[in-house]
Amino acid sequence: MEIGDDVVVTRAGITDAAEATFADSTEIPDRYARPDEVGDGVVVGDDESYELPLVDMARLLASESSEAETAKLGSACRDWGFFQLTNHGVDESVVQGMKDNAMQFFRLALEKKNALAVHAGSLGGFGHHFTGASRKLDWAESLILATQQNEKTSMDFWPADPPTFRDALGKYSREVSSLTRRLVGFMASDLGVEPEELDGAFRGKTQSVAMHHYPPCRHPDKVIGITPHHDGLGLALLLHVDDSPGLQVRRGGRWFPLDPLPGALVVNVGDILQVLTNGKYRSAEHRVLVDAERGRATVVMFQDASVAGTVKPLPGLGEARYRAIEYGEYVKGNFRGLAEGTRFVDSLEMDIA
Repeated sequence: MEIGDDVVVTRAGITDAAEATFADSTEIPDRYARPDEVGDGVVVGDDESYELPLVDMARLLASESSEAETAKLGSACRDWGFFQLTNHGVDESVVQGMKDNAMQFFRLALEKKNALAVHAGSLGGFGHHFTGASRKLDWAESLILATQQNEKTSMDFWPADPPTFRDALGKYSREVSSLTRRLVGFMASDLGVEPEELDGAFRGKTQSVAMHHYPPCRHPDKVIGITPHHDGLGLALLLHVDDSPGLQVRRGGRWFPLDPLPGALVVNVGDILQVLTNGKYRSAEHRVLVDAERGRATVVMFQDASVAGTVKPLPGLGEARYRAIEYGEYVKGNFRGLAEGTRFVDSLEMDIA
């Protein structure tokens, strides 16, 4: 995951001081203090009834329920940009192996984790999450890896400790790739485009993983687990390693907490899929808050997409609302927006009379 000199986004390493801060959060150093951001926006309370969309893969696959469930999938992608996917079909032993190895990695001594420390010129490896416009640090430690490139497994930076980590990640990566292909097929059906067109945009593109651990914090009202953001790639599939909440989705100017559903994966639309669908599917802003007593860990698989090396709307979805851009230029613009606190995909929108 090497980057060019003109990409200004960075990742900070996890130092001994950072580890000590995570372990004893009595005092919050200025680099982490972000109380105004925690309080930015209304969080929907427990007294208000709401339900984030649920989509059942078993119903998508069953002939008698597929049409209705495909409509639910499309509605979730249009109205929320997020949904929880049940009966997803990923082998339970593979899921558990991924969970176990993720937690075993984060429990390693810092010296061992830092054998994979992020370094200048790369965004992969172990460290803090991306540093955005505020230059503040998120209350999390993250391991970011490329998992597949050109349909081949990419093992750069993959930990050798725990000893079963590479096998677990390889199996999980392949299972998620297959699941993504199935999901994309149903999305194509909902959109009314040829399955080969949408599938072709995802097939063979880079897949990457971000594993996050959010330590508990005695002052959860002062720190952010992960900064509010839109995912810049095609599709994201999130596995909760535990049942700790923290993920929130913004809709209509308010934050909606997403409580983990046992056995489900969380799926969300990325900015590239928004462009591919000509704005029919919408990428949603989301963030992570931390808890005073419980830590939280997740494994997020990101699937990239483009059409013959270009980010542009698929044909057959009406007059193009986004200008086409070469994929490499899109990536640079996306990182530039992240560093500046803006959303690059907004600059691609065209005025339609």
